[in-house]
Amino acid sequence: MRTDATLTSKGQTTIPKQIRDSLGMKAGDRMTFTLMPDGLVLMRLKNKSVMALAGSLRKKGRKRLPVEQLSR
Repeated sequence: MRTDATLTSKGQTTIPKQIRDSLGMKAGDRMTFTLMPDGLVLMRLKNKSVMALAGSLRKKGRKRLPVEQLSR
């Protein structure tokens, strides 16, 4: 998908609606931007916190532990 956007004098732009809808973006969502050596810019949507992912990876037969009880 390719769309165009314009940069304002304040350094702001609008993410095109088609892209926002495809990513399920909503007001308040956070993003990260990574500038690659070839000039490509990657934008990643940060819509999950680390705490929301806690316990999502577990082996069968093991019980879930709260994050506070995990050992390092």
